[in-house]
Amino acid sequence: MKGRMTYKSAGVDIETGNKFVDLIRPMVRKTFRPEVVTDIGGFGGLFSFPARKYKDPVLVSSTDGVGTKLKVAFMAGKHDTVGIDLVAMCVNDIVVQGAEPLFLLDYLATGKLSLKVSTRIIQGVAKGCKEAGCALIGGETAEMPSFYKEGEYDLAGFTVGVVERKKVIDGSSIRAGDQLIGIGSSGLHSNGYSLARKVLFERMRLKIHSRVSGLSRAVGEELLMPTRIYVKPILSLLENFTIHGIAHITGGGITDNLPRVIPKGCKAEIYKNTWPILPIFRILQEGGNIPEEEMLRTFNNGIGMILAVPLKQAEGIMSRLRILREKAYRIGEIVKAKAKENPIQYH
Repeated sequence: MKGRMTYKSAGVDIETGNKFVDLIRPMVRKTFRPEVVTDIGGFGGLFSFPARKYKDPVLVSSTDGVGTKLKVAFMAGKHDTVGIDLVAMCVNDIVVQGAEPLFLLDYLATGKLSLKVSTRIIQGVAKGCKEAGCALIGGETAEMPSFYKEGEYDLAGFTVGVVERKKVIDGSSIRAGDQLIGIGSSGLHSNGYSLARKVLFERMRLKIHSRVSGLSRAVGEELLMPTRIYVKPILSLLENFTIHGIAHITGGGITDNLPRVIPKGCKAEIYKNTWPILPIFRILQEGGNIPEEEMLRTFNNGIGMILAVPLKQAEGIMSRLRILREKAYRIGEIVKAKAKENPIQYH
């Protein structure tokens, strides 16, 4: 007679999942805003929308993941920062439209649930939510035996924010004469890792703990630098300044992301020598013999956000960003464009 089978014998341990929820509950609660109605563990997260604060509110949503940066986390055995990346990739995408992030949900999938690893991941998510000012109101932890390799997982996030309809930033008000202000990145953020890993670990044959001239930390530490969260500085700027357009410089670099907010009849002139290129990008370019054009459309190259602002307000915005301890650079301007002209030109 064959032995009895259970869900646990098939690879899914419900008790471990329950312990995981108990472990992360205190850190998740610390992200709660006053509008959060229920604790985690329910079938859905409840959030009381603060309708009285708005005249004509528009909800803004985004979903994203961390991509193959997770491969570096697996290699390094370091899992406490990828959750910050997850939050950043989601909230940075909605703040560019002027939206304040309200709440976030996460999705963590793995072959076998490790309480130690998974708890560290959620620590990062909670830290990112605190930094962004949004509540972590729920999520899903999926244990999927034989679906993922041992020790590997995937991570995704979903966020919702709000902005007054008349304050939505969509780039439509961008005009010739606007100045382009770039806000510095913390490194690669969460894009371009498929190419970066091939260059560093295959072409250059480096290891996760290798030291490279020009870097102040080991390769693995550099690659796992968390993505910068720009929510609070941008919301601070919007209290006192006019911003005509904002581009989050993610996959596709400046080349593909800035044109997404530039209206017809305009183009961006970018002056490449106006901001410092972080050492990791120089190392990648030289190590992989990567053409400059490819660098500019794959990596952020040191600029995480680009703001299109009125000329008269540019210096004030620069001063505010310095007060907020953000590295900011005037990297270009908006000019008139002819029909079918490339929306972005580098000089």
